[in-house]
Amino acid sequence: MLRRILIIALFAGPLALPASSLAYDIKPKVPETAYSGKLRPDILGLSTDTTAEAARAALDALFKGRNDSKIDIGQQKFGGSSAVYLAALNFSTPAGAKQNGEVVSASFSSPASTNRAYYIARTLTFAQDQQPLKADMLKQVMDKYGEPTIVGDQHLYYIYRRGSIMSVGGKYKEATALEAIGKPLDPRMALKLNADSGRGSCVAVVKRASAKDKTLSALLDDAKGANCDGVLSVQVTPGASPDRIGNAQFTLLDVKRIVSAAAIDSEALLQSRL
Repeated sequence: MLRRILIIALFAGPLALPASSLAYDIKPKVPETAYSGKLRPDILGLSTDTTAEAARAALDALFKGRNDSKIDIGQQKFGGSSAVYLAALNFSTPAGAKQNGEVVSASFSSPASTNRAYYIARTLTFAQDQQPLKADMLKQVMDKYGEPTIVGDQHLYYIYRRGSIMSVGGKYKEATALEAIGKPLDPRMALKLNADSGRGSCVAVVKRASAKDKTLSALLDDAKGANCDGVLSVQVTPGASPDRIGNAQFTLLDVKRIVSAAAIDSEALLQSRL
């Protein structure tokens, strides 16, 4: 079957505003991030340091030659100008009887904040005869990302704050994570994810983000109220048998970058109107 591609818009390169606009004077600023040094989680090599252009090249290469794949490329205007930039990517291949399905999506800030990712997600749907063992999947996740902050409700949550993964008292090795993942989150540990100041748990923030539009404006209020700088969520859904995985979803949210990029973009838009 021929590869089926839907292109909403093409990336227009660096921000290009009309000559009459003083926005030419805007100098891009790199927004702050929750992840630095060795604590730089990625999904398929895409991290929140990845630019939109680099992400598109990587995903083009990854999905090249896949049957019945679909590509959605979303653009957005910068303020009231005619300038557009790549704001969102969505690459997908449907699941079949003998084929695993996959969806990879990412959202990016404007060129004023260097057009970098702040939300990355990957969903895998396994064909029934290719469903991995739950124990093997959890081992692969923990080998890659380390020991999670909290496990339960079919999720492993990695909560990042002040340059490290938060601890709320749980000690998760592969066996304990496997035992805990099918149970509700421990309420005592979950309560520790909230701050005394009223800032809320990033467990709730990443869940709400998955259900919202992935624009900076849609995610900003939750990001400002979150008691963390970033979160990685790995959700697994049981498959044909309880020891198998039918679906796995990876979500990386850079809360600190959302707040910082929104401030940079707002300042740039203000300057462009002066």
